[in-house]
Amino acid sequence: MEVRKHETPAGLAGRWREWAGLLRSLWIYRRPGRQRGLRRFYRPLVPEGGLAFDIGAHLGDRTSAFSALGARVVAVEPQPGLFAWLERFCGGTDGVTLVMQAVGAEAGEAELMLAERHPAVATLSQDWSREVRADHQGFESVTWDGRLRVPVTTLDRLIESHGRPDFCKIDVEGFEAEVLAGLSSPIPALSVEFVRGALERTGQCVDRLDALGRYRFNVVVGERRRFLWTAWREADSVREWLAGDARAIPSGDLYAKMVER
Repeated sequence: MEVRKHETPAGLAGRWREWAGLLRSLWIYRRPGRQRGLRRFYRPLVPEGGLAFDIGAHLGDRTSAFSALGARVVAVEPQPGLFAWLERFCGGTDGVTLVMQAVGAEAGEAELMLAERHPAVATLSQDWSREVRADHQGFESVTWDGRLRVPVTTLDRLIESHGRPDFCKIDVEGFEAEVLAGLSSPIPALSVEFVRGALERTGQCVDRLDALGRYRFNVVVGERRRFLWTAWREADSVREWLAGDARAIPSGDLYAKMVER
């Protein structure tokens, strides 16, 4: 992997900004008490003795929760700096495999856009970065000021190597539809992140899952650990929601689980 030195942060001020971004992520994702809530939420989705994929693992908060529930975990994170922290938190844990790659529609290489102050929003999609800056107040201060060539694998290749997951979390900043494009058969349950300003991309995820199998859907708003709807919804209902009420929510995760046809 090669960082373009002329495009990445340099000097003491840059290092302080990097640390400020990391500390923000540590507080959000690794603060005391968070793991207990994550385990309680994911217990119905991640069976003991099963397999979970954490695509866009970041600091490994979900990886830790899945592992604590007794599942094997494949955690995938392309950023070397975050991967070092992922190793610190989760490396050496029985049943946890760490992979320093991105995931997309095809295997190969791609350019990852980095934001030094906001390491959680690194993205492989330049279009997504423009969309959210234009239509999401929370991204007005985000600058993607670094570039990194990263290796890319696919969900199909991960499944070939590790087995079919019972649950797959996908949080890759606007690249979720491309990740699902690299999946050729349905998996029992998964989640994809959504962000206001780029909800058409979430609609593409719904379309892809609907083509793979019959899924029902639910929503978690932000970093809450409860579902928005009391009953899981069909794909058409979710499409209507994305075109309407979803536009009032800054971000969250769309969950999908298979049902028999």
